[in-house]
Amino acid sequence: MWAYTLRRLLFAVPVLLGVSMLVFALIHLAPGDVVDILVPPEVPKEIADNLRRRFRLDEPLYIQYLAWLSRLLVGDFGISFFTNRPVAEELFGALGNTLVLALPAAALGFLLGVVLGALAAYNHGSWLDKLFSAIAIVGVSLPHYWVGIVLVAIFAVVLNVLPAQGMGGGISISWDNVKHLILPVVTLSLIPMGVISRLVRANVLEILSQEFVGALHAKGLLNRRVLYHTLKNAAPSALALMGLQFGYLLGGSILVETVFNWPGSGGLMNLAIFRRDVPMLSATIVVLATIFVLINILVDVLQALIDPRMRR
Repeated sequence: MWAYTLRRLLFAVPVLLGVSMLVFALIHLAPGDVVDILVPPEVPKEIADNLRRRFRLDEPLYIQYLAWLSRLLVGDFGISFFTNRPVAEELFGALGNTLVLALPAAALGFLLGVVLGALAAYNHGSWLDKLFSAIAIVGVSLPHYWVGIVLVAIFAVVLNVLPAQGMGGGISISWDNVKHLILPVVTLSLIPMGVISRLVRANVLEILSQEFVGALHAKGLLNRRVLYHTLKNAAPSALALMGLQFGYLLGGSILVETVFNWPGSGGLMNLAIFRRDVPMLSATIVVLATIFVLINILVDVLQALIDPRMRR
């Protein structure tokens, strides 16, 4: 098992290296640079050239990349062009806020997805199956930023029972902070709930049609034991999808964070794009990509623990 885990970690190295090269290249392929935003057009060209030398933007692109990568490998994410503060300080603060939002959204979405999918499969063809399948389709189909706006209009404007934006007084556990979490968490949980529910339903239906399930019933096992074996066989593919969905929650929550004015990594990345803040933008994308890769490695290890055949 340790050899399999080490092999998966080694495979992640070229992936992350490729991501860093792609991110750096795409950012610098866009026309213009941060100096064009910082310096008004009427300012003398010498001042703009001095700024480019200060930010090392006058060097060849491969030199900039190697210098950036060497700093990145030792944990130096650079200094923001706009705030003049360490990128790591702002990035990890915002990433912590995103995790406050993503973790409960993932827990809610995954739990509802597994429960609704399993219930729909066990009640195949009934009105419960149709109801739960419709809920899953709605969760996948509706744009989450639109759902967020609708929830704000209903619960914050019309009913005035929940706050419309912000994250309250911080990350401490209190009713005021929990109230700020409810609407964005529900909004973010809809897509993973729908996707996982559809997958679990399809997998459980396929497993229920196999001969070993009939053999379990013939041996006199209780329904809950049969359910346990069914869900265990459906778990590997569900875990893989959960890993992907959690990565999407971290990197794809930018629109939801914008709707609810949540100071997370999505909003930070959005701001860095408009500012052309290259150190902030590149570090944010690389860190999110690293988390995404590590989550998928963790999922692979969990799958291998459940199904030893996957260790080959």
